Amino acid sequence: MAPLPAAGDERRAAQLRALGPERALFRELIAKVGSGEHTSTGLSREEARTAIDLMLTGPVDDAQIGAFLIAHRIRRPAPVELTGMLESYRDHGPTLTSSGPAPLCFGVPYDGRSRTAPLLPLLALSLAAAGLPVVLHGGAPMPVKYGVTLAELFRSLGIEWCGLPLGTVQARLDRHGLALTHQPDHFPGAERLVAIRDAIGKRPPVASLELLWTPHRGKHLLISGFVHPPTETRAWEALAAAGETDLLTVKGLEGSTDLPTTRAGITARVLDGNVERILLHPRDHGINAPEQAWTSLETWQSEGLAALRGEGPLAEALLWNLGSYLWLARRFSSLPAALDQARALLQARCGERLRQELAP
Repeated sequence: MAPLPAAGDERRAAQLRALGPERALFRELIAKVGSGEHTSTGLSREEARTAIDLMLTGPVDDAQIGAFLIAHRIRRPAPVELTGMLESYRDHGPTLTSSGPAPLCFGVPYDGRSRTAPLLPLLALSLAAAGLPVVLHGGAPMPVKYGVTLAELFRSLGIEWCGLPLGTVQARLDRHGLALTHQPDHFPGAERLVAIRDAIGKRPPVASLELLWTPHRGKHLLISGFVHPPTETRAWEALAAAGETDLLTVKGLEGSTDLPTTRAGITARVLDGNVERILLHPRDHGINAPEQAWTSLETWQSEGLAALRGEGPLAEALLWNLGSYLWLARRFSSLPAALDQARALLQARCGERLRQELAP
């Protein structure tokens, strides 16, 4: 006669049945990442992918998601886990394609900027006007910083990205070489996590996906911002495993891809697994402008419009970023030649003309 199960085992089995298969599986994944320094095993690539799948598609509850996010935040995801998580974002997020030149796909923090004046919307308009397509993605104001977002900055320039069908965004990429997917409109599964991120009060590992993921499919140059050196090396490994063969990592302002003008810009080009460290020294090229502090959207609007005409306090920083990215994208054999072209583009107001095309 078989021994009777212990009361605890029987109750545990009944509780797992009550949870349902998805929530029971997710509980096991929480246990793997939240068991402590000595017993936590981490997740395999497939397990990490499954965890994000379950969070994005909704069968697990908010308490479980919060537990997973804070546990993973504490132990830090391994590159193999980031790869699995990235694959889930690719499966469930919006998709854009292009048939012309390979676009530059920028990944910057969704929680925005609060200390320095952003350049990326101005840079994106200028690059697209120069024939280099740009793909961006972002969201509404969110934790932990609640800084100004890409969509808000573009809106202040007269260009609306919120509330657009994905087909309209694709049409803008096809016609104008510029696109921005907006998480509340195009990625509701990820948007569900925002309130939970606010509740835990810390950036969870899914925030790293904002820097590593792009909605674009096909050949592109992925440009990812970072703050801490270990983050950069984890990104290299995770993206290589995910099949990204052309990558530029940038230690930009506030974790963005905006190159500074007051210090060397630290970047690295990773092409087919080969890493080349590239330091960009603005003073060697006559760039001496200070970083402009963030004050208000109204001030930025005025300064941004002026910069697109090659004028005002943001103009020199825009020139430096435009020339640098034209060179880093290998449109020119030397940085001085790229800067000369950037200066000509700003003097011709090419970015401003594209802004007028996109504004209502």
